Amino acid sequence: MNCILDGETRLFPIIGDPIEFAKSPQSLTASFAAQKHNGICIPTRVSAGDFDEVMRGLARMQNVDGLLITMPHKSIAFDYCATSSETSRLRCSVSVMRRSPNGYWHGDVLDGRAFVKAQVDAGAVPNGARILLVGAGSAGAPIAIVLLHAGARELRLHDADETRVDELIGLAPDPFRGRMVSCPADPTGCEMVCNATPMGLGSDDPLPVDADALTSSMSVGAVIAGHGVTPFLQAAQAAGCKTANGMQMVDSVQEMMVSFMLGEAS
Repeated sequence: MNCILDGETRLFPIIGDPIEFAKSPQSLTASFAAQKHNGICIPTRVSAGDFDEVMRGLARMQNVDGLLITMPHKSIAFDYCATSSETSRLRCSVSVMRRSPNGYWHGDVLDGRAFVKAQVDAGAVPNGARILLVGAGSAGAPIAIVLLHAGARELRLHDADETRVDELIGLAPDPFRGRMVSCPADPTGCEMVCNATPMGLGSDDPLPVDADALTSSMSVGAVIAGHGVTPFLQAAQAAGCKTANGMQMVDSVQEMMVSFMLGEAS
């Protein structure tokens, strides 16, 4: 990574709490260097109570061109965006923000596209598939829409908070609603199983689905990054499933992030 730090370096902080598992500072900075763009991604740990004050400070820093937003700030960060993508507006959530020429923030959420690309790269085929998605919150909502755009035949949605599922179906574009259904976390009959929750992270955690219901014909993915192969994905691999985790999702999102931050994508 040939990163040059000087007075012309543009800053792209990643804001979250916790932040120690973030991989974007290294990978995004390397991607900027490969593009010969003088930019650096900086890990910035900010608690929920301090977010407003930090955003006011960042707005005054003239060499901050963009922000990466991670938990727990994705929803509140949306309120700082003067403009945003359709996917962001679906759940009032953003994962990236860039400064417009007029000084205002434009937001988007890349999680859904990155997650689905990671699954496809690992062998999943969403087109024509019956898919179970566990989690309909700020991570699950964009994944749901991208899966439907990718041609999912039926998207089965489960969330411990059933109102999230109802809200997501109600907010989805009209053509998609007929392919979305609220259901238990049962993967039986599905070609893809997607976990958009932290469930299945620790050895003592309940798994998002019954591992005994997983079969080798299924592709299984999870959004969790920085923790290696989680117990949930270990169970999926033991069943012979194709799998992709959050690290593969992080790898998939790098090109999207660079294009967004440099204004090459909406």
